[in-house]
Amino acid sequence: MNNPIQRSIIEKLRLLPPERVIEVENFVDFLQARDLERSLVKPASQTSDAVFTAIWDNADDSEYDRL
Repeated sequence: MNNPIQRSIIEKLRLLPPERVIEVENFVDFLQARDLERSLVKPASQTSDAVFTAIWDNADDSEYDRL
């Protein structure tokens, strides 16, 4: 681990009491889960964009576009 930021974080973790280390671990888990969720949601929404565009982009709905 040659990264100075990683070394700094590890040193700071060593100074924390055990209950705080658990909180840090929980926060890291939360960040990873959030990133995973975002990585799954974005492609799924992009996939549905074309379908919804085809549904909403029609002559009947053009009346609502002018409102």
